[in-house]
Amino acid sequence: MSQSLYPLEFKPILKEKIWGGQRIKNSFGFDTGGLKNCGELWSLSGYETEQSIISNGFLEGNELNELIEIYMDELVGGNIYQRFGNTFPILVKILDAEDWLSIQVHPDDELAIKRGMEGGKTEMWYILEAEKNAQLIAGFSQKVNENVYLRKIEEKKLPEIMNFENVEKEDVFYMPSGRVHALGPGILLAEIQQTSDTTYRIYDWDRVDDKGKGRDLHLREAMEAIDFELYDNYKTEYPKNANETNEIINNDFFTTNLLDLDQGIQKDYGQLDSFVILLAVEGSFNYTDKFGNYGFIKAGESLLIPAAQDNINILPDGKCKILEVYIIDIEEMETGNM
Repeated sequence: MSQSLYPLEFKPILKEKIWGGQRIKNSFGFDTGGLKNCGELWSLSGYETEQSIISNGFLEGNELNELIEIYMDELVGGNIYQRFGNTFPILVKILDAEDWLSIQVHPDDELAIKRGMEGGKTEMWYILEAEKNAQLIAGFSQKVNENVYLRKIEEKKLPEIMNFENVEKEDVFYMPSGRVHALGPGILLAEIQQTSDTTYRIYDWDRVDDKGKGRDLHLREAMEAIDFELYDNYKTEYPKNANETNEIINNDFFTTNLLDLDQGIQKDYGQLDSFVILLAVEGSFNYTDKFGNYGFIKAGESLLIPAAQDNINILPDGKCKILEVYIIDIEEMETGNM
C-alpha cells in the first residue's frame, strides 16, 4: 500500500435552490455565503462539473477525480475502478426543503446511457429533521396505468394518485430509478445517490417565475423511465442498535449502514475492495488511522477512507450518528469470492 494516501476531507459545495431554506446554515453551522435559499450541500462529489476539493493534508486543493487518475484502485478499489474509471461513483448531499420539490423520476443506467446521458440515478434519503406533519411523495397510492397517469398530468391533478408519506427524524426512504418521488417542505435530509444529475421533472406544482414562466417539464422523456408498480411499503425499516453497524441498504449501487455511537469504535475494512465514506449526520467525531493521520468531522461533512486503508478508529464527540457508505460486488459476495 502507498502510505501517501490518507483519509480525505472536503470543502463543502453549497447551492441556491428556489425551494431551499436556512437549515444548512442554522442546524449545521455552515457558512452559506449569503445564499437566500440554500437548498443543497454537496458533501462529497465526483460529478464532473461540481467536484469536491480536498481540504486536508498534502493533497489539499486537488479535485477528487484527479486523485482517482493518480491512485486508481488504491483510492476506490479494484472492481470499482474497473466499473467507473476516473469518476467517483457516489454523490453525498444534504437537502433542505422549505417548499415542495418537483415531482420527478430518474432513469436507470440502461435507459440513461441509451439516451446519451451520464448514467441513471438511484438514491436513498435519511431524514435528519422533520417539522410536524411534514410529508414526501414516494411512488403511487393506487394501481395506475399509463392512460390514468397521462390524464392526471393533463388535468394537472397528478398529486391525486401519488403516495404521500408522513416523515419523522431517522426515517429512510429508498428511491430506486423509476420511482416517482418528491420532497416536501419542512424536511432536512441526507441523500446518498449514484453520481448523476439525470432528472425528469414531471410536475412542478404550477409554479411560475416573475415573468410568468414555469420550469421545463420532461413528460415524454419520463414515460419510459417510470415504474408504475404499486408497492406495499415505501419506507425502509432498519435496526438502530447503539455502537454497532446497522445495515440500511445493500445493493449494487451502494451499501449504507448507520453507526449510532456514544463510545469509540475501530472499523476494519480490510475485506472490502472499496473506498468507505463516513458522513456525520448528527454530532461530530474524531478519527485516527494506524499511520498517525487524524482529524475531526462535524455534522454534514464527509470523510473518504481510501480502499487501501484497512482500519480506522472513530471517537464520537459525545454522541454521534454516522452513515457509512461503500460499494460491494453483490455477485461476488453471494458466490463467496469476497
